[in-house]
Order: sequence, then structure tokens, then C-alpha cells
Amino acid sequence: MFQDIMENVFLGNRIADYLICVLLFFAGYVGIKIFRHFLLKRLKKWAEKTVTTLDDFLIGIVQNIALPLAYFGVLYISVNTLTLNPLLLKGINTVMMAILVMFIARLAIALTDYGFDIYSAKRGKDKTLERSLTGILKVVKVVVWGLAITFFLDNLGFKISAVIAGLGIGGVAIALAAQAILGDLFSYFAILFDKPFEIGDFIIIGDYLGTIEHIGIKTTRIRSLGGEQVVFSNKDLTSSRVRNYKRMGKRRVVFRLGVTYQTPLKKLKEIPGVIEKVIKNVKDTTFDRAHFSSYGDFNLVIEVVYYVMSRDYNKYMDIQQEINFAVKEEFEKRGIEFAYPTQTLYVNKST
Repeated sequence: MFQDIMENVFLGNRIADYLICVLLFFAGYVGIKIFRHFLLKRLKKWAEKTVTTLDDFLIGIVQNIALPLAYFGVLYISVNTLTLNPLLLKGINTVMMAILVMFIARLAIALTDYGFDIYSAKRGKDKTLERSLTGILKVVKVVVWGLAITFFLDNLGFKISAVIAGLGIGGVAIALAAQAILGDLFSYFAILFDKPFEIGDFIIIGDYLGTIEHIGIKTTRIRSLGGEQVVFSNKDLTSSRVRNYKRMGKRRVVFRLGVTYQTPLKKLKEIPGVIEKVIKNVKDTTFDRAHFSSYGDFNLVIEVVYYVMSRDYNKYMDIQQEINFAVKEEFEKRGIEFAYPTQTLYVNKST
């Protein structure tokens, strides 16, 4: 009697086939639940004790992507044990393909997001970098979902190649029209990942100098010493020679002073030693050299080189001022006169 019932055919399948389908789905469902409530929980507890974030990321992938996909997979396998109407079977395959493409897209985005998190952690807690990576992630999402939809429609039989060709021609036209914007965008990525400068750095570009205030997708803003804001396109910055003073370990200083031609040779020979002693007595400096370098138009030129062991511009100016005061004091003690522009006029009196 029971066997006869199982052999009855309903919508092209035996009752036994429907029972096998339900049992197969139930077995798969229970297996996933057991894995989730026992093994996955233990893996979570183990991951919480480790230092690395990779295990937490993998467990998150399993929980948020692999397990939901597994439920759909069990349902798909169970239903495929039945003999179905071709139209219904095509609809089920289409839905399953859409689900599979969706989860693959989610996996690609999750991997990209995790890669950005690792990169950001290596660079330190930088809010500007985090905002930039968030913006890039949005672009990645658009690209990934665009590719996923294109792949899905192509597998449904739509002629995507013709559409893509049309979009390609349109894209070339747009790229030519927006060449400057794209150049600034690529330069922004170069600044973001290569890090030639960061917010707060004091830089000099040509005749402009100031502190970086903002790094945007198209422009970078600098606050000059005069107080005004100077705006540069990112392409201008990446194609220019940028001097970054914040990353300078020490500052090399070269300055010249002139004494009169009437200075005796003996006193002239003393000057390099006097300047060396002055600089060595100033804190946070390293003396390099001092020489009688040349004969000027109206003076004897002394060239001095030393290092300030700091990148702070105000400190450099304080040190230079201290050196200037000390040199002036030493020259006055020795009767050495600084030169200033003079001109001697010889007049011949004729009778």
C-alpha cells in the first residue's frame, strides 16, 4: 500500500521523488545548521584570541557569504533531483546564476575592502587616507557590480558585446572631453599611494610655499605664509618638483658676509676660525665650513656653511639671528668692519 502511494506520479514526478527532494534539502539544511552552531562558533572564539585579522575576515566571509550561498546551493541541488518543466527549470537556473553572481560580486568587494583596511593600518591612523579609500571603494563597487550585471546578462543571451562597443566609443569621447579631470584623478591616486606629501606638510612648488590643508580628487589646497589659500590641480603637483620641508631631517644653511678691502690679512685669516667658534657655541647646530671665498665688487666675501638639526623654520631663523648677533659682537671686538656698497671716484684736476 505504502509502496503504491510512493509510485504515484504527480506533475511528472513520483511521490518518492518529492520525498527524496525534501529529505535531501532537510539533510543539507541540518548539516549547515550544525556547522554554524558548533564548528563556526568555536572558530570565532579561536579567532578572537589571535592577533591577526585574517582569521576574523575569513570567518566573516564564511558567515555572511558562504553560508547563505550554501542554503541556496542545497535548495538548488534538491530541486534538480526532480523532473521539471523546461521553462521552470530555465527560470530556476537563471535565479541561481543571479544569486551566484551576486555573491561573487560581494566576495570581490569584501576582499577589496579588507585589502584597503590592511593598507590603511600599515600607514597608521590617517583620516584623510581613510576618506580617500572609502571614495575609491565606492568606485570599485560600481565597477564590480557593473561587470557582474554584464556577465549575467551575457549568460542570458543578450548581445552585450554590441552594447559594450557602443559604450566604448562613448567612453572614448567622454575621456577626450574630460582629459584634464581624468589626469587630475590619476594624479590623486599617485599622491594617495606614493605619499610625496601629506596634510600638514610644509612644501615649496616653484614660487609658492605653504602648508598642505586639503588633498582632494581634483585639487590640493595650500595655506601660504601670507595667509591666502593657493589651489593647485593634482596634475600640476605630480608634474612639478615639490620640496617637502617637513620630512627634512636637518637643514643645510649657506650664508655669506663681506668685510672691507681695508681689512688686514692677519684679521682676515682669523675670520673663519671666529665664525666656526661662534656656530659651535650655538645649540642644535653642526658647523661645516667657513672660507674666504672670493673678491666681490666692494667687499671680501666669506662663505659659511652649517646645519640646523631641526626642520622647524622658526627655529632656524632664531639660530641664524643668534649667529648674526655673535658674529657682529666678535667683529666689533677685533675691529673688523662689514662692507657695504661703496664707490671710489678719482678726479684729475687739470689747469
